[in-house]
Amino acid sequence: KVQPPEGRREGPATPQCSPEAGVSRPGAEAGAQSQDENGASASQAAPSTQSTRKDPLTRKASMLVQFLLEKYKMKEPIMQTALLKIINKKYKEHFPEILRRASERMELIFGLELKEVNRSNHTYTLVSKLSLPSDGGHGGQSDERGLPRSGLLMTLLGVIFMKGNRATEEEVWEFLNTLGVYAGRRHLIFGEPRRLITKDLVQQKYLKYRQVPHSDPPHHEFLWGPRAHAETTKMKVLEVLAKINDTVPSAFPNLYEEALKDEEERAGVRAEAKATALAEARAPSRAKSRSSTHI
Repeated sequence: KVQPPEGRREGPATPQCSPEAGVSRPGAEAGAQSQDENGASASQAAPSTQSTRKDPLTRKASMLVQFLLEKYKMKEPIMQTALLKIINKKYKEHFPEILRRASERMELIFGLELKEVNRSNHTYTLVSKLSLPSDGGHGGQSDERGLPRSGLLMTLLGVIFMKGNRATEEEVWEFLNTLGVYAGRRHLIFGEPRRLITKDLVQQKYLKYRQVPHSDPPHHEFLWGPRAHAETTKMKVLEVLAKINDTVPSAFPNLYEEALKDEEERAGVRAEAKATALAEARAPSRAKSRSSTHI
């Protein structure tokens, strides 16, 4: 159910946050039985995922992603012969494209780069590109540089953006569950997920986690934190979502329009700040000039 709220639905142009696309659509599977807060059933999301589900190359790439994660977890070498078995002989001629899509998703979402270590027998390995929190980390300085660029954070920000700039805790966990990330179950890439998103990322001010006003029974929601607003933009997040879907940001008109507006507002704030700084810099020289005239 990762889709813009009522009034902003993109139809077929909505970013394909389906399992086959690499960033899984919350509710595309399990959520089909429930309804969102606006009363729209999960079946309404179906048209925007049909094209992805019909694309066999994207579906095979998703299968490779799951296989590659298992190999990374077991710290085992990855043989091309094993990858070919996963996709079936029928798609052998499309293997380079399928592997490219899978590799891109591994890098964008999990921060893992697929490298060929032996060309003679086509053996690969996965190398982490992120500095994620250590076992004993509490959101400290050790992960400050790598974590903001984490694919997980960017896609979480994307979920929040697509849900009208706020996403309920249920929506976020539906999204994480379809990625194989569960509360209370340690993840080989992200560590303990609940602590990561409700404590570490909140303490680092990348996410806001708060109780929904007047909710009964009480439930929580996520918003962008001040550091997310400072260090990335809606356009950058949309670019990530578009890249995952092998398309361009303008393919999602409503989200793209909002991202453009955000860019314009940021440019206006920067211009105003620059003008203010320039005026303040000139003020002392003017005061000095007036003082000299009196003398």
